[in-house]
Amino acid sequence: MTARSSLLRTATVLVLVLVIAGCSGGKGLFKGKKNRNEGVPVAELYDRAHGQMEHGNWSSASETFGRLIAQYPYGPYAEQALMEQAYAQYKAGKHEDAISTIDRFIRTYPTHKNIAYLYYLRGLTNMARNAVFMARTFNLDTSNRDLEAPMQAYNDFNTLIARYPNSRYVADARQRMVFLRNQFARFELTTGLYYLRRGAWVSAAQRATYLLETYPQSEYQNDAVALLGEAYTRMGETTLAADARRVLEQNDPQHPWLSGRWPKFPSLIKRLNPLSPDVR
Repeated sequence: MTARSSLLRTATVLVLVLVIAGCSGGKGLFKGKKNRNEGVPVAELYDRAHGQMEHGNWSSASETFGRLIAQYPYGPYAEQALMEQAYAQYKAGKHEDAISTIDRFIRTYPTHKNIAYLYYLRGLTNMARNAVFMARTFNLDTSNRDLEAPMQAYNDFNTLIARYPNSRYVADARQRMVFLRNQFARFELTTGLYYLRRGAWVSAAQRATYLLETYPQSEYQNDAVALLGEAYTRMGETTLAADARRVLEQNDPQHPWLSGRWPKFPSLIKRLNPLSPDVR
């Protein structure tokens, strides 16, 4: 019993030594990783984050700027770091984080000289926030996706233009609004064609009318007139269909609907593919 107890005590001591040594080493390892920027002077932290941005290390830059803000929450470095952290998050694809950082900056520094840029960056981030990676890779149609984020982007650019009309970001914001507006119009057209394919002709006509009234002069205006004409034709509304044809002949005499070659619906295989555009 004595020899056995002695061996047990020896084994226990060895286990405890190993555990303590392991914990000590682990703490040092994790501490070094977690706090690699802790205690670094503010100027050095800022330069380090800037260097990471220059090399395209957006996530690392975002973390370093975050450490700077946490350690030095007041002063010009904090202001600049918060603004640049938002950009780094946007470039890293961390769109929700970027929106949160931008909103924090706008609340904290509402009269900052670069506030127009923050609204512009917010618009860019919202444009990218709902982007589908597969759509970029395979060139799929994104107009039939959720429009909440693009709508918010449109509002962000509109706010920028309304509040800061002399900002150097206004010209680009206007172009992006035109692009977004066309995407909204395309969404309505895609939905209208979806209804048409399923025999919901009244709903198709309503979508076409909504598109024409809400997004006049969009890229899809003539397609909307063609959709209206096709829906009226299938409903037997010959007079209204003839009116739509006359308008289309005046504005787009080469439109394929006039020769019976529009719309072209996707094949069954494409319709069964959830990543495929609903209509072509």
